[in-house]
Amino acid sequence: MTRSLRICMITTFYPPYNFGGDGIFVHRLANELAERGHVIDIIHCQDSYRMLARTEPEAGYHDHANITVHGLKSPAGPLSPLATQQTGHHLFKRPRFRQILEQAFDVIHYHNISLVGGPKILQYGRGVKLYTLHEYWLICPTHAHFKFNRAVCVQPQCLACCLIHKRPPQLWRYGNLRDAALRHVDSLIAPSRFSQELHRRMNINANIVHIPHFSSRFESQVNRDAVKATFNPAASTPYFLFVGRLEKLKGVQTLIPIFRRYPAAQLWIAGRGTYEAKLRDLAAGSDNIRFLGYQSPYQLRPLYQQAVAVLVPSIWEEVFGQVILESFQNGTPAIVRNLGGMPELIEESGGGFIYESEAELTPMISRLLREPGLRQRLGQSAYQAYCEKWTVEVHLTRYFELINQLSPKLAQHLPR
Repeated sequence: MTRSLRICMITTFYPPYNFGGDGIFVHRLANELAERGHVIDIIHCQDSYRMLARTEPEAGYHDHANITVHGLKSPAGPLSPLATQQTGHHLFKRPRFRQILEQAFDVIHYHNISLVGGPKILQYGRGVKLYTLHEYWLICPTHAHFKFNRAVCVQPQCLACCLIHKRPPQLWRYGNLRDAALRHVDSLIAPSRFSQELHRRMNINANIVHIPHFSSRFESQVNRDAVKATFNPAASTPYFLFVGRLEKLKGVQTLIPIFRRYPAAQLWIAGRGTYEAKLRDLAAGSDNIRFLGYQSPYQLRPLYQQAVAVLVPSIWEEVFGQVILESFQNGTPAIVRNLGGMPELIEESGGGFIYESEAELTPMISRLLREPGLRQRLGQSAYQAYCEKWTVEVHLTRYFELINQLSPKLAQHLPR
């Protein structure tokens, strides 16, 4: 007989106090679990978002009635996440954490905890404890494993790298706090096999299971008529699409020179970020490169569907590649750089191409333009693989299987 689980999810960022894919994924997972009758508490840090964004977030996300969101804030303001970053302890938010985590949870699921609680928070609370490896925070103080903000890290020089990234060095990393805290976690979840193996090579001595992410319908709620009135994706010239944060490590700067020399197709860029001004300068004077700014999920849907392909040119080792799944969900192929966990999605689906260098990318673009039937076949393969491997149903089946393995007590109550 099944019953509802009580699950607490802990993450630094949660929509609308959110920047990237980790917060969006937590929102998706929490709402899908809530939709199935489970009761979810979310703990996140408003101070961290305000410190980095220096503004209040825009509204636009909603949560299921079974979800309670605890947006923590401290009178210390930005000093609170800074203290956590430095010490690895949740110093200014400890009383509130204890109050919430003293409740009876079946599962405590940690996500990006870098500024909300640090490794010390792993020791609090009771229940099955899971930790999803959204990035490389356990093994890299800059989270990205991207040395000197220039290239994939092969030989770590963490102190110098932190200074170049303009991040204060973290004192707690020079002790055993991380490893001691991880002993309280029952299992780490790696979205890609690449991430799973990298963490093992970097001496993370814990149970690490591979459970890929998924894409679902729980997204930002906007007025569809208003979306149609403000933006029409129809284009007379075929376009390739980039979706994501505009940061150096996302690699958009490697696409712009290609499309400046390639009038047969356009490059459409959806997203915002700190590297946007540099990218606009690189694209200045080009008629076939368009910056679309932030696009809601409803706005992105027709953009995905009408694109020739989605381009994922990241120059860092992306853990997974949520944009690739969103492309597949809309029947559109993807072309991705051969780094990190991204190639796994292409290899397992046959839904696109993998490239090593920009010299290889241009022929792939040209081939898709010349052979519309190929684009259709790749898109069909992508969508079929999405349905078989990366839906919420597939993800939650594996999620509950893991909980079953870790807690025989809960196993009798979970769906099979």
